[in-house]
Amino acid sequence: MKALIFLSVFLIASAAPDHRRQTSPLDQLPPNEELLTHFGERADFSPDNQTIAFMDKSFGDAFVIDLKTRIIHCLTCKIPAAAFLRVMHLSNGDYILIGPEKFTDVSTSRDRDNELWYLSRQPGSKPQRLNEHMHEGAAISKTGMLIAFSETRGDHPEFPKNYSRLMVANVDSSNGTPRLTNVHKVYESLDDSCSLEAQDFYDNNSKMTFTCYVNEHKPTDPMAKVMGIDLATGKVTDLSKAPGFYNECEGIFPDGRYTAVESDRQVSELGGDHGMHNIDIWKLRLDGTGQDFTRLTHFNDYEGWKASNPVISTDGKLMAFQVARTTDRAGVGYGIVLHHLE
Repeated sequence: MKALIFLSVFLIASAAPDHRRQTSPLDQLPPNEELLTHFGERADFSPDNQTIAFMDKSFGDAFVIDLKTRIIHCLTCKIPAAAFLRVMHLSNGDYILIGPEKFTDVSTSRDRDNELWYLSRQPGSKPQRLNEHMHEGAAISKTGMLIAFSETRGDHPEFPKNYSRLMVANVDSSNGTPRLTNVHKVYESLDDSCSLEAQDFYDNNSKMTFTCYVNEHKPTDPMAKVMGIDLATGKVTDLSKAPGFYNECEGIFPDGRYTAVESDRQVSELGGDHGMHNIDIWKLRLDGTGQDFTRLTHFNDYEGWKASNPVISTDGKLMAFQVARTTDRAGVGYGIVLHHLE
């Protein structure tokens, strides 16, 4: 009888969630990770992997850091009242900025007033409006002047309730005035069972990953799944196949066989609520089975911390991600970390 009691207690203890550590993950970074900046969020590698662009804060200024010299340069600090949310490299060396013309309030400026801007790499350049309102982030090719973004009722009030769609376009700067050309719809969702956000091109720009945010009766904290679309055929595939979990694709590997994912898979062992607050970075094989997940970061092992917004260098050697807190809104970060993949 004592042996049975001991066995039962042992099994219960073994099944109990582990307690998160009460220290900071920055105090115990693994050998393959280094803190690149002590501030900032939403990193993006240049196509040649020489620099990383990032935002200092939400509704703030865009910066770029040279990965060899570690010199940081501000791209928008001479623009009065800059209130951007994202900065991303174009394949020609210029930048795409995402955000409102001016800050009103968090909800209005992030949703209704969010739009695309073109910024030349030439010193003293000012952002030029591309006349396209859009939702959250964009997919930008590292090899061509191709961009994809989503549109919702939040940024297009004329749309039906809960409608969203994915758009693809070319960025044309040939005549001195940047503009979007060949703007066309590649996929749409008619209800809140799948709210769309573009993420990354792959396979020579013939395919694209995107995130499908799933309501599941939690409109303020939805689940998410990794999706892929063949841009030639329009075929859409659920690549994560994990209902009830949060899996948001963020950062494609150059071979197109894997993507980085913000995932809450570790919650099953660590405990806590599923969703976008308790996330770490995982690597997902894009074979359509949803079975091959590998954990890359362990920030969520620490109480109140998470790793988010990963991007992968075009040579596949580095991943950059941001230090984040579980209580903050998505995208908020407190520094950029370099993770050496090789």
